[in-house]
Amino acid sequence: MSTSLSAIRNALSAARSQTYTSARSMPRDFYTSNEFLDLEKSSLFAMEWNCIGRVEEIPNPGDYMAFQLCDEPLLATRGNDAQIRVMSNVCRHRGTLLASGSGNSQHIVCPYHHWSYELDGKLARAPRMEEHTDFDMSSCRLPEFKSEIWLGFIFVSLNPHAKPLTPQLQQLEGLIGNYHMEEMQARFVGDEVWTTNWKCFVENFMEGYHLSPLHKATLHAVNPTRLCTHYPPSDVHFGYHAGFSPDLPRSTKGHPDLQDHEVDNCVMFSIPPGLVSGCAGDYSSFICVQPESVDRVRLKMGLLFYGDHWTQETIDHAVELFHRTNAEDRDVLVKMSKGLKSQSHQVGALSSSNFEGPLLDFYKYLDRKLSPVLGA
Repeated sequence: MSTSLSAIRNALSAARSQTYTSARSMPRDFYTSNEFLDLEKSSLFAMEWNCIGRVEEIPNPGDYMAFQLCDEPLLATRGNDAQIRVMSNVCRHRGTLLASGSGNSQHIVCPYHHWSYELDGKLARAPRMEEHTDFDMSSCRLPEFKSEIWLGFIFVSLNPHAKPLTPQLQQLEGLIGNYHMEEMQARFVGDEVWTTNWKCFVENFMEGYHLSPLHKATLHAVNPTRLCTHYPPSDVHFGYHAGFSPDLPRSTKGHPDLQDHEVDNCVMFSIPPGLVSGCAGDYSSFICVQPESVDRVRLKMGLLFYGDHWTQETIDHAVELFHRTNAEDRDVLVKMSKGLKSQSHQVGALSSSNFEGPLLDFYKYLDRKLSPVLGA
């Protein structure tokens, strides 16, 4: 085993026994090692459940969206039976990518030789293949991957043996069930690429320690650091509560099921490796995370709004705040990426459970998932 992986293995093993009052950050190799990133892709992203977006992105029969997961080109479609399926985006003829972006079509047509597929992946047409003696159109179809819909989020796993996701999220549903994210609508979705390690992004989203210092002009007035409280993680999720400032007038309470303490709170949660979300009564945020390299991460960002009373002006205001906050995060994570490459970098002590406790939860999750392949 390389020196880099040994250092990471030892750090994750140490986190296994750390408490919230003794937790420490990770060594630089944890974020900068290409070898470790390859292991994360093959043993984490390729094996676990990954969020790829929302059902509202493909609401109608014939809707599709293309994406890539761990170098695997995939295609999510809404069939005429209203079912969402996730299939290979690679033509069964000679391997051309079938679709890009998103759109609506009753058939998925390969741009190369016009082989076409039904929305459920079955081959519908293969021009001029009648003379082939060993080709059966009826048995030719696009491979389908395991997928689940949870509270309006679309999840997919490349692992054919992945355990069903929804039963594993019952503890989290107990926290956010009254918010009814499945009834919210995505009024904004965008894609960005940030120059940072994917774990730096997740860590930043999942700790409230920085909310007041970094976001003094944006989030401090909404969710100040002092109102953050940690909650116990499960094997498949972790997070914290970001309380809303009592000085801030709320525009709407959200779903009628919400209790007063829920209205005054935003549940920050992560379903690792690839989803982080801030769940609130009026509107919520979500970000799907996919690493491209040790210092590049692709993000699908969205805002979900409850109810149909929202004006375009109020939606635009929420999106603008989201962009400003993200810009502040992006700038500091770029600086962190540069600092992590320094030979002088050293691990540091983490703040209390309410402020940086989710980072230790994240490290323990990664230890559980990766220690078998790291030999820890």
